[in-house]
Amino acid sequence: MIQEGSIKLFESTQVRTVWDEEQEKWYFSIVDVISVLTESVDGRKYWNKLKQRLKAEGNESVTNCHQLKLPSSDGKKYLTDVADTEQLFRLIQSVPSPKAEPLKQWMAQVASERLDQMQDPELSIEQSMFDYKRLGYSDNWINQRLKTIEVRKDLTDEWKSRGLKEGVEFATLTDIISKTWSGKTTKEYKQFKGLKKENLRDNMTNMELVLNMLAELSTTQISEENNPSTLSEHKKIAQEGGSIAKNARLDLELKLKRPIVSPLNAKNGVLLKK
Repeated sequence: MIQEGSIKLFESTQVRTVWDEEQEKWYFSIVDVISVLTESVDGRKYWNKLKQRLKAEGNESVTNCHQLKLPSSDGKKYLTDVADTEQLFRLIQSVPSPKAEPLKQWMAQVASERLDQMQDPELSIEQSMFDYKRLGYSDNWINQRLKTIEVRKDLTDEWKSRGLKEGVEFATLTDIISKTWSGKTTKEYKQFKGLKKENLRDNMTNMELVLNMLAELSTTQISEENNPSTLSEHKKIAQEGGSIAKNARLDLELKLKRPIVSPLNAKNGVLLKK
């Protein structure tokens, strides 16, 4: 199964998804969908109870569901119950909710848009821009954010080509880069901004995005030049890449006479400056 994970928005609520290229279908996180239907902060508890009841009834929409690794709020990937569009349509009927029909229409639209995007990749970028605009982000911020996605993918592609493993190794190197340039690990950074499940980069200011992007771009370029083969070598390169952004941050802070790493997030400041 060739998988490509992404986050989709239903009425500003994130739903984790995975696209299976071989079968050409979406898999949706059941917990996320249940959270939408029940408007619950913890859809996991509701799903666990519902799963037990459906299993007792012999409902195949549960027994046929399987698990895929999806990103969690801590940045790591965990096995999560997922279902394809057809399975979810059946599952939605078991959850009384006024959002049932809008959600089914949204799922059908997601599936249709993906097929269109396979023919024209530019549509994926347009969809991301639309989602961020709907949330209230400025055009300038959106342009920066989309660029960071491209730079991040180049970095993870470089790590993959060197044989590094997604999960712990990627997270370790990401923390080194973040700690070096900003003085905070990813977890510390999120705590500083008052975040829990929210995406850190979606809560960065323009300056933070640019410096983080500089750190990751530098790491990619240095890695390509040095051909590291061990995790220790990658750690050293991550520090070197992060140091370039750190020096830029310190120089800028000296000129501005204020810190760049900010407690602002999307709720209390990042979206205010259009």
